[in-house]
Order: sequence, then C-alpha cells, then structure tokens
Amino acid sequence: MISVDRLRRLGGVSLLVLSVIGAGAVLDYTISPAQALQDDSQPHFAAAVPNGAPMSFADLIERVSPAVVTIQSVIENTDALIGPNGQPIPPELEEQYRRWLEQQGAQGQQGPVSPRASLGSGFFISADGYVVTNNHVIDGATEITVGTVDGETYPARVIGVDTQTDLALLKIDDEPDFPFVALDEDPDYRVGDWVVAVGNPFGLGGTATAGIISATGREMGQSNYTDFMQIDAPINSGNSGGPTFDLNGNVVGVNSRLISPTGGNVGIGFAIPSDLTLRIVTQLRENGRVIRGWLGVSIVTVSEDVGASLGLDEPRGVMVSSIVASGPAAAGGLQRRDVILTLNNDNVDSARDLTRKVADIPVGDRVAFGIWRDGREQTIRIRLAERPTNDNLASLQNTDDQTEAPVMLFGMELAPLDDETRNLRNLDESETGLVVRSINGTSDASRKGMRVGDVILDAGDRSLTSLDDLEGAIEAARSADRAAILLLVETPRGQRYVALSVEDED
Repeated sequence: MISVDRLRRLGGVSLLVLSVIGAGAVLDYTISPAQALQDDSQPHFAAAVPNGAPMSFADLIERVSPAVVTIQSVIENTDALIGPNGQPIPPELEEQYRRWLEQQGAQGQQGPVSPRASLGSGFFISADGYVVTNNHVIDGATEITVGTVDGETYPARVIGVDTQTDLALLKIDDEPDFPFVALDEDPDYRVGDWVVAVGNPFGLGGTATAGIISATGREMGQSNYTDFMQIDAPINSGNSGGPTFDLNGNVVGVNSRLISPTGGNVGIGFAIPSDLTLRIVTQLRENGRVIRGWLGVSIVTVSEDVGASLGLDEPRGVMVSSIVASGPAAAGGLQRRDVILTLNNDNVDSARDLTRKVADIPVGDRVAFGIWRDGREQTIRIRLAERPTNDNLASLQNTDDQTEAPVMLFGMELAPLDDETRNLRNLDESETGLVVRSINGTSDASRKGMRVGDVILDAGDRSLTSLDDLEGAIEAARSADRAAILLLVETPRGQRYVALSVEDED
C-alpha cells in the first residue's frame, strides 16, 4: 500500500487516485497537485501573507488616486544637456548622465532646444488647490497645466520653488474643493515596508505601481539637504513629482529621481521624504521661498590622514577649506584650516551634517562653534545670515573667470574653472579653482585617483584662482623642503585631499 504521505511527496502528476479495497468497498482518494506538494505543517498562502500586506491595493488606489494629477509644462527655447541621439536628457537623468560622461573623460554638450512640453506628476495637498511637484518638472515653464483623473484641466501658477531639494508648490485658483492627500509629518517607515507610487509615467496618467522601501538615507550627488528614500516600486520618466503612499494612504515620499542605464525603470527609484517635503512646502506657502541659515564657508569632512596632520586624536569634524570674504564666518573670525567639531554642543559628523544643521537654524541666531585651531579646542560665536542664491554668491566673492591658456603640471592639463564646468558639476558660482582637462595615465596624479573633470580648489595653504597660484604654492613647498604638496580636490563624490610629490612636477 502507498501511504498518503508518500503520495504527497510525489511530484510531476496532475491527479493521483488511491483505491483502497477493504470490507467489500472501494474508496477513491483524489489529491490535487497543490495538495500533493503541501505539507500539513505549512499554512495556506492567504494565511502566510504578513500582517499589513494586502491581497489587493485596489481600495487604497481608488481612495488616493483622485488627488494625483498630471503636470504639463510648456518650456520655451533654452539650453539643455544633449544626449548622444541629439535629444535633451530628461532632467531626472541629467545627474546620472553627467557622472557617466565624467567616467568617460568627456564633456557634456549643451545646446538650444526648441519649445517643448514637459510631462510630470503632482498631487493636491489641500482642497483649495495647492499642488506639490518637482522643481525640474516646471523649471523654465511659461505655461503650466494641471490635469485631474476625471479629465479636467486647469491653469496653475507657481507659488515657490526650492532648487536645493527639487520641490515646487503650485496653485490652482479655479475651484475651491479638490480631493487631496496628506503629507506624513512624522513618517515611521522601515526598509521592507510596502509603498505604492501613483503618477504619470511616459504620459500614461493614473498609473499605479507597488513595491517596498529598499533603503533609506540615500545621499545623491549635490543634494546637500536631502536624504532620499530608495524604493523598488517602478517609477519612470513622468513619475517625477508624484506621491509615494504607505498602506494608510499617507504620502511618505515625493518621487524625484531614478537610476537607469536605459532611461526606463530598473527597480531603483528615489523619493524625497514627506517630513522634509512638508517643511519645504510650508515655507514656500508662507514666504514663496525657503529661508536657510548660512555660514559662508566651503568645508570637507576630516579624514584620518588630515586629522593626524592637524594633531587631532581621531578623525572628527569638518575642516574649513575656504571662506566667503563678506560672509558670516569671516565676520565671526573663522579661519581656513579650522576644524569645526561641534555646533551648539552637538557633534558635527560630516560636511553634509554641518550644512543641514546650519540650514535649520533661524537666520540671525548666534551659534556656538567648537573648533580645533593651533592644536587646541576653542569656542567662537557667529551670527548666521540667510543663504544667498547661487547668483548672489558669485557677486560676494568678486572673482572673475580667468582666461589663461591651460598648462601641464603634475602630468595634468589644468585650466581655470569656468562657468561651463561649474554648471556641469553643479558648483556654486562663487567657487574658484583649476579644472583637470586631461591627464597622463602614468603620472602620480593618475595613480592617486585624479580624473578628468576634477577641480583643484586649494594647494598647500592657498586657494586657487589662477595657474600662477598653483605654481607659487609648488615653489613655496620646495622652499620649505617639503617632499609633497597637499591638494584639496572637488570630485563627483565630494571633496578629498591628494598629496602629490613636488619632485615629480613637470
């Protein structure tokens, strides 16, 4: 006789019939494939679904989708980053394309683009018609139209934008009673939690996708004020500005970026967290702009080598690499090569950490900075100012672009930093330095990781505005019998120090 347990272990059959003969009766015992493979100790599929994971997202999507809108912007002639096919790179892919260009040692091509329509997503956050979206969806627009799921369209005006976080707030004035959703002011999500993205990918309005939060606290490029939430719910070009919902229907993120070698979804998207979005949108609604505290310095996280050279017992804090001449730091007595250890007794962990802490402090407050200078800790107090726009930062420095011809130093062809490179690298217009135009692959600089497109900001104790500055720093190092000179270098992954031998300079 074959036991039932034995039959359950058998595979590759669609129907098993066991005939048991006994007491003059025949019993047909029929087992389906699923039953044959199922162990009594395992629960049915429905019972195995974890708490909080719905069998369907239909109720959630039906409830929130009326608040999600399509954003169509008409953008006039403008310069844009041009791709290999001669078409402009979508804004959400620009940073990734620039990084690829830098890896190839190539420069991006900027070119004029004819008037075009830009499509994105957004969502109502109030019944009176306030709409949140990404800044890059409406940047440069002369006309903005909002389309709802029921097919209605409305003209919208810009209340305010924040380029630092890529957020924008729009307003529709026609009707006072729009469906809306809430930004979660204190999201309590974890890696692995379900999320649902609703938006307008590729112009297909009202599209919903589901996935999980795959990471939190992601740092992306020059976004000093945002730790992104990484999601694997498919988002594509056109999802930008749309909401990411938790299972309660609260907005926990605003879809902003994606990583893709093809331009389509590969399962890695990034959303701006809802608590940050709410703070930015509140300021835009009240002031039309975001007001941030400003110190007026360029800083770099202290590495082990730099910390040891300054006499620190361990790498901590951030070192001041340059100071805006008329900024708060200069007025408060901060100096280049000072290491900022604390802000109002809170430890400073990194350059990004200090930038965010300063930005969150009200303009005009006096702040206590614990610093390391001349081998000992000191405290100085500085009154913060409002962070200027990038355009105004340029005038504060009062530095003009140099027109010197490139020269070869350390096996690198170097030229003064110009506006084109600043735009390509998302550097402040006040930044000065020397950009690497080409490099000898056998040079000491190449072996130590220098690449085309890197910008040398500082050599020794000198900020660089011209090639003469670097040559003077090299001569000073030789006169002081130093074997190497320390360069502060801006790279696509942030600032770092590189020591190059002055004996190898050619």
